[in-house]
Amino acid sequence: MRTYKILLALFILPFMLTACDEFNNESDSAKIRFLLTDAPGNFQEVNIDVQAIQVIIDDSIYDLETNQGIYNLLEFVNGEDTILVTDEVPSGMLSQIRLILGENNSVMVDSVVYDIKTPSAQQSGLKLQVHEDISGGVVYTYVIDFDAARSIVKTGNGKFILKPVIRVFTEAITGSIEGVVQPAEARPTVLAIGPADDTTSVFTDTLSGQFMIRGLATGLYDLEFHPDTAYDGITLVDVEVFAGQSNVLDTIWFE
Repeated sequence: MRTYKILLALFILPFMLTACDEFNNESDSAKIRFLLTDAPGNFQEVNIDVQAIQVIIDDSIYDLETNQGIYNLLEFVNGEDTILVTDEVPSGMLSQIRLILGENNSVMVDSVVYDIKTPSAQQSGLKLQVHEDISGGVVYTYVIDFDAARSIVKTGNGKFILKPVIRVFTEAITGSIEGVVQPAEARPTVLAIGPADDTTSVFTDTLSGQFMIRGLATGLYDLEFHPDTAYDGITLVDVEVFAGQSNVLDTIWFE
């Protein structure tokens, strides 16, 4: 596997989203936004039925005004996202987010649509831990990163079940790494390995070769590219991530 040293990003792009803008300094409530995004996966469609989002603040449950609907996660990859919630909440300790799904979840593989069985515990919502103080008069934007590739599991009898793998992050205090691989047919899995050996993985887009890894803490990362067996793997070391910015890499070429 070849290894490269990244000393400096060619471009550093500021994110358009801010996690804590002020909107009314005298208000006791905060504005909260939730965005939905995903990483590319080896499916044609992954459709999830979003019914509601709740938050727990100071041990009280609040139902948020949610844009209900069936969302194809694969439409929200490589920096794309969609707004699920824009609402106001009281100030306090936000301990948990609950994403409640309906029963109309499906996946398309080889142009065939399969229903996805959801866990029985889903009735109370998928529980996402946050533990962050919410201050009045501030706007908070959270990104719900639904990892479709790791969340959909095929069973031995040809059915599919949902075992959600989800991250929640704010882009103002995290950064991202993005780039393009060529040829796109290499279809590598990209691993970002952080200072504490924490690993985040994405697939590249099968048509464009684009990839974007969001929600990374500030620091240096090693990127491992594991392509199709016809190509050699590549490792980039010391790729730097800055809070609120995106590190755009040179095109990665496979041989």
